[in-house]
Amino acid sequence: MSNDKKPDFSNVQSSVKSTEEIVEKPDFSNVQSSVQSTEELVEQVPVEQVHTVEKGETLSAISQHYYGKASRWNDIFQANRDQLDDPDRIFPGQVLKIPSAAPGDN
Repeated sequence: MSNDKKPDFSNVQSSVKSTEEIVEKPDFSNVQSSVQSTEELVEQVPVEQVHTVEKGETLSAISQHYYGKASRWNDIFQANRDQLDDPDRIFPGQVLKIPSAAPGDN
């Protein structure tokens, strides 16, 4: 006679324990960012303007108009050395480059 009884494992329970630490994943769902700068915003100033000479104008008068002081006439003269040899000889119709005023020059 053979024993046809099969083992009964229906009440067997198991569990697994690990020595590895369970680390929760970081939650970045509420992260917000912003960028701030201490750099001062400065209005873009043209590097150079042009001026068409009118009859009777002088470099001193043009300097007074653009810089608020006649003494900057040499800045205009130097910027236009390609077409001017003498600061006292400018002619109506000439188109002169007017260098931008450096900060604090006005």
